[in-house]
Amino acid sequence: MGLLDDIDEILIPEEALRGRVRELGQAISKDYDGKEPLLVGILTGAVLFVSDLMRQITIPCHLDFMATSSYAEATTSSGVVRILKDLDQPIEGRHVIVVDDIIDTGLTMDYLLEALKTRYPASLRVCALLDKLPRRLRYVPIDYRGFEIPDKFVVGYGLDFSGRYRNLPFICVLKPEIYGESRTEAGSAASGVR
Repeated sequence: MGLLDDIDEILIPEEALRGRVRELGQAISKDYDGKEPLLVGILTGAVLFVSDLMRQITIPCHLDFMATSSYAEATTSSGVVRILKDLDQPIEGRHVIVVDDIIDTGLTMDYLLEALKTRYPASLRVCALLDKLPRRLRYVPIDYRGFEIPDKFVVGYGLDFSGRYRNLPFICVLKPEIYGESRTEAGSAASGVR
């Protein structure tokens, strides 16, 4: 049984992803003309997105990565976030764009932005491929948004469930029997309650 057998529906096709990433790259290139932004990809889900985004940016830019972990009680975030991998370079005085695959509850991104502000970047913005607004618990300013999506359990293009489906070239919804629990619980668990 292949990965495609587990798909309930394709939410965002590959062509739409490519087109929107190109548009985001153009917007960043225009907004940061004359500057050299630092893209901070959030591991592991944003790897494909940040890689494709960087190739669409036509001005000099730099790349670094961070990894975070949200502790959760059952499927509800406790709001406690731990940085598992920090930046390899200082950001003081630099123009930083945090690039993530999905903003869900907003708890992790809110924590991350507050932590990065203490390092005195010249500017700090957020670029998110997916915005799952119905699940938002904390306001997060999204300066560059790929797609707003409904409260559905999505995988593909870097997003996973139990380490699988990241390699799919589109965003899709899994069949409920694959994750075996309610959509809300599975979505919280798989998205790291972000």
